[in-house]
Amino acid sequence: MEIRQLRAEEFEDSLSLSEYAFQYKVSGEDRERQREQFKPDQVWGLFEGEELGAKLTLLPLQVNLQGKPVSMGGIAGVATWPENRRQGYVAKLLTHVLQTMNEAGHTLSFLHPFLIPFYRKFGWEVYCEYKQYTIPVGKFPHKTEIKGTVKRGNAKNAELAVLQQLYNQFSIGYNGTLIRSTEWWKDSVLDEDMHQGVFYSELGEPEGYVLYKIINKELVIDEFIYLNEQARQGLWTFLANHDSMITGAKLKLVPADDILPFLLPDPRITQENHPYFMARIVNVKAMVESMIFSAPQGVQERLVYIEDKYAPWNEGCWRWSVSAEGTASLIQVQGERAEADLVCTIGTLTALLMGYKRPLETARYGQLSGSAEAVEWLEALIPQTGTALFDFF
Repeated sequence: MEIRQLRAEEFEDSLSLSEYAFQYKVSGEDRERQREQFKPDQVWGLFEGEELGAKLTLLPLQVNLQGKPVSMGGIAGVATWPENRRQGYVAKLLTHVLQTMNEAGHTLSFLHPFLIPFYRKFGWEVYCEYKQYTIPVGKFPHKTEIKGTVKRGNAKNAELAVLQQLYNQFSIGYNGTLIRSTEWWKDSVLDEDMHQGVFYSELGEPEGYVLYKIINKELVIDEFIYLNEQARQGLWTFLANHDSMITGAKLKLVPADDILPFLLPDPRITQENHPYFMARIVNVKAMVESMIFSAPQGVQERLVYIEDKYAPWNEGCWRWSVSAEGTASLIQVQGERAEADLVCTIGTLTALLMGYKRPLETARYGQLSGSAEAVEWLEALIPQTGTALFDFF
């Protein structure tokens, strides 16, 4: 058994496994295009002899954390042949790429799970949710007189620098949003069937955009980004002006903290809430020391025991110290679980540091153990921040 990166000549083996596992077929020009775009160094395979038994893709990406870029390894395309399932192939691959990500300096790893309980075993934890709204046209926000204009066009011909600027300003307010490259925008966000509307203020400043399609008389909105209330109302007025040609709108990947229903004339619309991507701290020391915490009152350090059997460099007892300025240090020390002020798994700690869950609530349900004083210490330490992700891989 061997785990290694694929070679260029193994494109067909890789694609055949994906086609079988995910039940699709690529042919003709699309197959040749994928061959040209194939990056074998990003695909890790487990081989039995010459046979590819399982594989995954490891994407070198960056995400926002407290408004700063953090290196993240994105895991995608995890696949194995049915005869190889339940033999530990994927477990071996995940363990291997965790080591690889740590050596490459990735602080975090994200993935979209086919089964949440499966990846929880390996330390990944849900870190964000999204809402989805279905709004009949009669329940749209009221049209308003806005001092500004919306410029509409095909998204593939969009002024990418404008969309990038607006996305960056909006997404930086959440932990876990992807930092998009120009290549990512072109390959993974925009397509030929997509429309875009960009809101400009009276002074000509871009302040928001919407990416959407019209499918079966419904506005399907992939992204709705705005920097202020004027832009939000201006974009909704633009969308409402489609009322003669649509029956309603579906908003996808809406951040969990969105309050649109409260702002509607009639909030009785269909609202769905979905757990989305999972995250995992790859290197806990790098993660903690990259963040700014609320200045502690009184005790400035605690002993924290972290359980992480798949990344042993994280496992054990740590002295977590925070300065009056909010900077932190995490130093591994000799100590047993029973000696620690706080105990949690790497998955729970990921959810806490990303801002998805709070120490008090995780302690209430047994996901964080420790004295009441230590839990309160951590609660006061971690800033309140929302999480979101507008992308998929």
